[in-house]
Amino acid sequence: MTKGLWTRETVALLLLAAHGPLALMWVWYGGALSRLVLALVVIGGWQLVFMLARAQAPSLAALVTALAIAMLAPQDLGVLRLSLGITFGVVMGELVFGGWGRNVVHPATVTLAFLGFGFPAFAWPGFDAPVGWAAIPAALIGCVTGVMPVGVIGGALVVGGGAALTGALPEPVLLAGGVVLVLLVADPVTSAATTPARWVNGGLYAALLVLFHSGWDGAAPVQMAVAAALLASLAAPLLDEAALALWVARRRRRHGQS
Repeated sequence: MTKGLWTRETVALLLLAAHGPLALMWVWYGGALSRLVLALVVIGGWQLVFMLARAQAPSLAALVTALAIAMLAPQDLGVLRLSLGITFGVVMGELVFGGWGRNVVHPATVTLAFLGFGFPAFAWPGFDAPVGWAAIPAALIGCVTGVMPVGVIGGALVVGGGAALTGALPEPVLLAGGVVLVLLVADPVTSAATTPARWVNGGLYAALLVLFHSGWDGAAPVQMAVAAALLASLAAPLLDEAALALWVARRRRRHGQS
C-alpha cells in the first residue's frame, strides 16, 4: 500500500520551504546560527527521548520550530537558559500531546512566552527591514502551496494594513508582526480550522498587536508580537466553535428545524 502525497512530513517540508526566504535573509543579515544549532540539538534530543519512550515518531517540523526560536528568542540568554526554555516549550507545548499535528499551541510560542516571562531582563531581537519584508514571499509560498491558511494571513493583512495606513503601527512593529505572523500565527496546526474563524484569527492577532503597541510601554516589537500570537492561538479553538455554532444555526433556520 502506498501513502498519499499529503502526509504530515510533506506539510512540514513545504512549511520549511516557505520559510526559506525568511531564513536566508536572517542569516545574511547576521542571524545567530549558534542559536539555531542549539535549538536543533535540544529539540532533536527530546524527540529521541519520546521516540524511545513512547514510540512517537519525530517530525521535520522541528526545523521550523528551531528556526522560529532562533530568530525570535531574547538575546544573550546563554546556553542553559535557552535550553531550559526550549525544553519546556517543546515538551509541554508539543511532545506530551503526541507530537506535531496534535498540539494546541505552537511549541515555539510556548518557548518564547516562557523565556519572556521567566527572564524579562534580556532584550528581544530586532530585524533589519529586508529580513522583515522577507515575510511577504514566505507568506506567498505558504499560501500557494496550501500549508499556510489564507484566511489567517488575509485577516491579519486587513487589520494590520489598515492600522499601518493610519499610523497606528510603525515600521518596526509592522516588520516584527509580519515575521511572527509567518513563523507562529499562520501555523496550519495551531491556527483556526474553519474559514470564517481563520479570518477572525488573523484579524485578532493584528488587533492585539495594535493594542499592545498603544498601551504596553517599554515592550519590544517582537515581544508584543509574540504575546499577540500566544493569545490569538489560545483563542483559535473558541473561534472555530463559534463558527461551527453559527453554521449549525443557519442550517436549522434554512430547513425549518427547531
